[in-house]
Formats: sequence, C-alpha cells, structure tokens
Amino acid sequence: MVEPQVIREVFDLTDPDRNSIFGMSLEEARERVADGDVQRIREIDGHFALVARRGQAVRLARSLQLPMRYFIVKQSEGPALVVAHRIDTIKAWLDERGFGDQFHPSYTRMVPAHHLTEIQLIGCPDPNPSYRRFFAPARESLPGDTAEIGRRYIGALAVEIQKWLKTIPAEEPVGVSFSGGIDSGAVFLVLYHAICELGMNPGRLKAFTLSVDRSGADLDQARRFLAALDLQVFHEPVEVPLDYIDFAQAIRVIEDYKPLDIQAGAMALALCHGIRDRYPDWRYLVDGEGGDENLKDYPIEENPELTIRSVLNNLMLYHEGWGVDSIKHSLTYSGGMSRGCARSHAPADHYGLRGFSPFTLPNVVEVSEGIPFIELTNWDHEALYRLKGEVVSQGVRAVTGLEMPVF
Repeated sequence: MVEPQVIREVFDLTDPDRNSIFGMSLEEARERVADGDVQRIREIDGHFALVARRGQAVRLARSLQLPMRYFIVKQSEGPALVVAHRIDTIKAWLDERGFGDQFHPSYTRMVPAHHLTEIQLIGCPDPNPSYRRFFAPARESLPGDTAEIGRRYIGALAVEIQKWLKTIPAEEPVGVSFSGGIDSGAVFLVLYHAICELGMNPGRLKAFTLSVDRSGADLDQARRFLAALDLQVFHEPVEVPLDYIDFAQAIRVIEDYKPLDIQAGAMALALCHGIRDRYPDWRYLVDGEGGDENLKDYPIEENPELTIRSVLNNLMLYHEGWGVDSIKHSLTYSGGMSRGCARSHAPADHYGLRGFSPFTLPNVVEVSEGIPFIELTNWDHEALYRLKGEVVSQGVRAVTGLEMPVF
C-alpha cells in the first residue's frame, strides 16, 4: 500500500490589509478559522479572506467581497498548498519557483463565500475539500411591512458603514461609485448621513460618476438624483475617453469570462482609471455591489435557467449560485456574487484603491434574506422588481430623514 504524501507547507499569499474586520484583531479572527467552529466564524464582523492551519488541516473562510483561491503544487519534498486572491498571483509564484508546467487556471479552486473550506494536508492524489456553512440566515423571518423591512435593512447598512468609517483615517477622502440608481444612491446617502452623525467632515465625500466621451445615461441620472436633494456639490463626473473601455483588459483583471461581469468590470476599470488619473493618492472607494442580489432584483426572463420559484425558494441564490453541493457549482469560480465579486474588487485593486461593498456584509445580507418575498410578491415578477425601490427608499427615509429619488 502506498502511503499518501503529507502536504508540508502552506504559502499564504493573500494580503492581510484587504481585510476589513470590525471589533476584533486579525489574529483573533484567524484563530477562529483555525479552530473550525462555524458559529464563532460567523461572529467575525466585516469583510475577510482568511487562511489558518491546525495540525494536518488547513481551513479557509471568506465573506462575499474578497476572492480567495488555492492550488496544490507538487514538490520533490512533498506537496504544498498555495493560497492567493488571484489566479495570476498563483501562476507567478509557480513560475518563479520552476513549477509553471504544473499550472492551469482551471486547477485553481475558489473558496466559496460563507463556507468554511477544510483541506486535509495529504496529497497525491489531491484531497477533496470539505465545506461547512458558517453563514445561514433565516429566510422569510421579517414581518410583511415594507416600511419596517426598510428600516431594518438600511439600519443594518448604516451600522456597518459607521463601523467601517471608524477604521479608516479621519482625514482620508471617501469616494462612492455613483450612478444615481437605488443601490449606489442608498450607499451615498447613508454614508453622507453617517459622516455627519459621527461629527466628521462631509467635505471628504465625493460621488464619482463615469462619463465616456462626456455622455452616458448614468451621468444624467446621477445629476437628477443629487439635484433632487440639493447635494450637487458632492458630484464629480469622471470623464474618460472611449479607449478606456477595454474588454480585453477587463478579462485579464477580473479573470473571468461571463459577459455581464466583463461589461461591469470594464466600466469599473474605466472609472477607477479616471479617478487615479485625477487623484494619484486617492484610496477609498465605496460601491453598491450586492444590492441587486439582496433584493433579488435581476430580470428573471433573461436567464433561461431561472424561474421566480427558484429565485425565491433558494437561500442566497444570487449570492452563492446553486450551492456547493450542486452539480452546477463551479470549483474554479464558485457561483453567484461569490464569483462575481471580482467585477468590483479587482478593478479597484488594480488601480490601488481600497474598495468597500457594504451591501455584501453578512449582517446586511442577513436582514435581506429575512424579507418575506413570497408573501409580498405572490410570485409576481413585476411586484418583485418594484419591491427594492419601495424597501430601500422607505429605509433611507427612516434612517436619514432624506427622500431618496427612485427612477
């Protein structure tokens, strides 16, 4: 009988500064992952992508915003596990050490969000990981009152934004990727309100809107949104030439091929490029990513795999895809927003910006999963599509006192 080789080394290439953890140290959060207690991992508040080793077990856990991948490399002295945020980081590490011939992008594995991924350090043949969910929000648990739902949902968003603001330097400016839509609009208004509530300088805030060759529907909508609230002073159109929209670059940076994600990523890259041109030292950029997933606001008719029943009956379908136990689950990419997080994180990271997506935080997602969607929509598509505007606008009014336009 051939004895399996023990994986002797773990190379953690993730960037600890990318974590935004509230209320505990990075070391304490990593220790919780090492222990493998999923209830204690759920108590980690914020965005994180963490690797920890305990004996022969390597445990990995991430929230929605930060991607994290791993790869097992064969060495003469025994296999090693390499963990990084990106595929190209793993490839570069392998190339530098003479292992490039072992690489193929599909051999990398994405850690699925909201699951503790455990790999036993035995290689050749490579071990299959095990998954245990650490985030399992209760579904349909809130009352069927859109005003109360909005208050709780936007209230959770406001709490998380305040926590984040307290972790960044008070003198640093903060930008919002702003289209004037429901999600970026709510993030901007709650961020503005939080800055004022905390006694900070609101002059540090900007709403950045991409404008390609001085035009675009988002630019007109953003102007109308801010004019309705007399907040135009915060608006800054980011005008870029058409050649800043580079789909080939988007594929390289996002490391994916899904058309809608590439389109979104190309626009995000152009915006981040424009911000970096204007402000060489700008660091923080907040966005509304995750808002559509939370309120299930995607056109079901455009996806032949979906029905309104599959959307409303499956836990976090838009966040996680069909789930780690499904035959449709991609080991290389994961699914849903767990996969699509790269469309916003990677462009910001590429241009040296620190992105923050508060709608994707577990404490906010937890409220949204409690919405009684079936009761409020009675399985009607149009009622589902109207729901986000009703919930978010009422929530913004309750939390900030501002009347948010909904276009």
